[in-house]
Amino acid sequence: MNHQPVEPIKILDKQTKTWSLILHLSQLGNFIIPLSGFIAPIVIWQLKKDEVPALDEHGRNVANWLLSALIYGFICGLLSLVVIGFFLGIALLVANIAFVIIGSVKANDGVAWKYPGAIRFF
Repeated sequence: MNHQPVEPIKILDKQTKTWSLILHLSQLGNFIIPLSGFIAPIVIWQLKKDEVPALDEHGRNVANWLLSALIYGFICGLLSLVVIGFFLGIALLVANIAFVIIGSVKANDGVAWKYPGAIRFF
């Protein structure tokens, strides 16, 4: 038997790639307007998922990461009482920026990338 790794599904539609890229990058909106990086991806996903069906998987991946990061951030806040939370919070911030960049690059390549550490809510 030939056990070759399964490649993620690639999306070649330009409109899908564009909206997927915008969806991932919109998470960086928090650096400009607080909470916009949480609200914008959800709004884009909900408004465009019927028009661009392949966007639904990207939206689910981003929403799962956003909720997971919110939970992780809350835990970091609690752990800040014993100092380690500050370091974990910095690590979470760096991971969030790195994941957004990786997810955006993958989306531009037509791949729906699942964020590592994301809890599957959707």
